[in-house]
Amino acid sequence: MFLAKVVGNVVSTVKDPHLAAKKILIVQPIDKNGKDSGQKIIALDSVGAGAGETVYYCRGREASFPWHPDEVPTDATIVAIVDTINLKK
Repeated sequence: MFLAKVVGNVVSTVKDPHLAAKKILIVQPIDKNGKDSGQKIIALDSVGAGAGETVYYCRGREASFPWHPDEVPTDATIVAIVDTINLKK
């Protein structure tokens, strides 16, 4: 799993039928200190995240697991909203 910040959303009038009624968001990967880390990606939202929230997302085959048994065509899915990050010093 990876940390990211939700920075936008995607609106699509035509998409794969398996994506019907699923929210698509733009997320900026971040490091444990909240600094940008890499390029923005598109991710399906399985938890109701919104703009500005810090989230966990997964990639690859595991990205379709939140909709099991449906096979959703996605490479990245938001699976949690992060409330706080506690770092050991």
